[in-house]
Amino acid sequence: MIYSTDYHIHTTYSDGRSVPEDYVAQALNAGLKEIGFSEHLTLFREPEDWNIKPADIEPYISHIKRLASGTDEIKIRTGFEVDFFPGREAEIRSFVETMQLDYLIGSVHFMGDKTVDNGPDFYEGKDFNMLFSEYFSIVISAVESGIFDIIGHCDLIRIFGYKPLYDPEPYYRKLAKTMKKNDVVFEINTNGRNRPLADFYPDRRFLNIFREEHVPVCVNSDAHMPIRIGQYFDEAYELLRYVGFTEMAVFEKRVRKMIPF
Repeated sequence: MIYSTDYHIHTTYSDGRSVPEDYVAQALNAGLKEIGFSEHLTLFREPEDWNIKPADIEPYISHIKRLASGTDEIKIRTGFEVDFFPGREAEIRSFVETMQLDYLIGSVHFMGDKTVDNGPDFYEGKDFNMLFSEYFSIVISAVESGIFDIIGHCDLIRIFGYKPLYDPEPYYRKLAKTMKKNDVVFEINTNGRNRPLADFYPDRRFLNIFREEHVPVCVNSDAHMPIRIGQYFDEAYELLRYVGFTEMAVFEKRVRKMIPF
């Protein structure tokens, strides 16, 4: 049996639809061994509905730790999904380094003042070939920052199904090499199946590149409601096996271990 985990879960502390307790029963039904909560943490911007409010950060961490200590059937981890902004690495690191967390997911939602996933309007009048290249450059900077344990949905720029006119393979190769060099995990994010893209992040055509470069992996749902915990995981693990992955990353107190699956 696969030792399955899901470290990318959102609750009502950010833009999820349920409180943390509601996810535990679904995780047990899905046969998961560990789950981790990772609320959206966006610095340098005014709080929006999809971000955790500053005043809720400590209550959130305390809440998840209480839930973990009171649950024997499944391991519960505490994390954040932190928005990366180039040039603000020192401030991000300073903000998160004192927190008692199990892992940090670094994600790129913002290009400039707008997010790439809020709606197709962001792409109107823009050159997607250039956007794709610029997006990968930001993700690579996030990897190189040394702040994060996992990089979330590393090609989120694909969310609405747009494709560059050139072969993107070199971008995935460069990203994979950078992740290996910086010892950062990539996730198969199954929530892309629920978006207009209708497929996983990253592009499954290039998963072999991450395998060839020996980049560690985990499978996450990016669930915003309990029913999506562990969603499409069987397909994701089958795909990983087909490509040649044999182990996955697990986290505790910012320490990563690799276990076979």
